[in-house]
Amino acid sequence: MSPAAEKAEYDLHQNSPTDPGYRRFLSRLAAPLCERLPSGCHGLDFGCGPGPTLSIMLTEAGHQVSLYDLYYQPDTGVWDARYDFITATEVVEHLRAPGPELARLWSSLLAGGTLGVMTKLVLDRESFAAWHYKSDPTHICFFSRPTWRWWAKQQGAQLEFVGNDVILLRRGD
Repeated sequence: MSPAAEKAEYDLHQNSPTDPGYRRFLSRLAAPLCERLPSGCHGLDFGCGPGPTLSIMLTEAGHQVSLYDLYYQPDTGVWDARYDFITATEVVEHLRAPGPELARLWSSLLAGGTLGVMTKLVLDRESFAAWHYKSDPTHICFFSRPTWRWWAKQQGAQLEFVGNDVILLRRGD
């Protein structure tokens, strides 16, 4: 897709900080992340979208959160800082170049920092054939548990799967 067509697709999303269902959805990452973070951390919500909600939830939990989104918050100044945590909720499946982008996120973490990812995971080849998630034209990159295990090993990261679609990767000291 062209960037304009991709943004037009994202503009159709109706995600609002006042929507309890959307907040419940995001809590699948926010809750386990907050359980593992000391108070007062500084994080980055990567791919925050047009109505940043996760950042509000994390701020309510006592953290400071910077925002970045290619289309809605394109402040490249966020890459001048390093973070205690970075979140990427429902964004890695949109990455055209996941290797360099994940490397940039990883290098933006402080020692001991956490990268929290939420994305649907490929279960196996048979399931992939009929998987609804790949029908979204903006979903172009897919991950599985073995993929994340491999990536974590390459980074020397501590890996934790929370539920079916939350991945926490902790950077070593």
